[in-house]
Amino acid sequence: MAVPETAQAQKPGYLDEEQLISSRPSYAISGSGYRLASVLNSLAGCHLHHPIPLVLKLLLLTVFSGILVAILAQVFSIPSRQEYEQDQLQRKQFYKEIAQMKDTINNLCRPCSWDWTFFQGKCYFFSKSQKSWHDSITACKEEGAELVIVESAEEQSFLQQTSKSKGIMWMGLSDLNKEGTWHWVDGSPLSGSFADYWNKGEPNNVGGEDCAEFKDDGWNDSRCENANFWICKKTAKSCSQN
Repeated sequence: MAVPETAQAQKPGYLDEEQLISSRPSYAISGSGYRLASVLNSLAGCHLHHPIPLVLKLLLLTVFSGILVAILAQVFSIPSRQEYEQDQLQRKQFYKEIAQMKDTINNLCRPCSWDWTFFQGKCYFFSKSQKSWHDSITACKEEGAELVIVESAEEQSFLQQTSKSKGIMWMGLSDLNKEGTWHWVDGSPLSGSFADYWNKGEPNNVGGEDCAEFKDDGWNDSRCENANFWICKKTAKSCSQN
């Protein structure tokens, strides 16, 4: 019996069967999933004139190449045992040099401590907290100093300008023993040449003001119980020359 031409056209020939077989994806199951090789084999079986499989193949190769490069870079970035030990040795040497530098700085001869100010052979401490006049005297004694005594016009100018930028500050002057008779904390009387340092109208002893302070452009008498900043003074160290 004769086979219709349409049926013969639908029956695949030898080459057609080979193309169908080669284009059929073959998956090999190994352990946890499909093997990657089967996917690449499937892509490799496609003809070059098919653009989509070729693009996917190139894309996969590019991704795999990037992953491989990243892994190699990570491996080569791990320092060797010798490099690690050398790095640790350099760190120890660095910390040792820093410690030696700190010791050298601490042993340098300084006329005044770090938080004190040097002026004409004296060291001055300008407080950052506030106390009463009597507590200020105690705070200075604890530092081996005394509440500041003004001894010259140059010193007065220095103290007045510095205190003006920081706030009202106690000095070591009072008339606690006798009203109107001012003495420094070391017992010495106030010199008459210093009378011009009082602000206009001061001292006025309003409300029992017996202690002197630096205020604005001059001196003012104030209640000793008030909380003010204060200034300590002591002699600077002398550094011997080697």
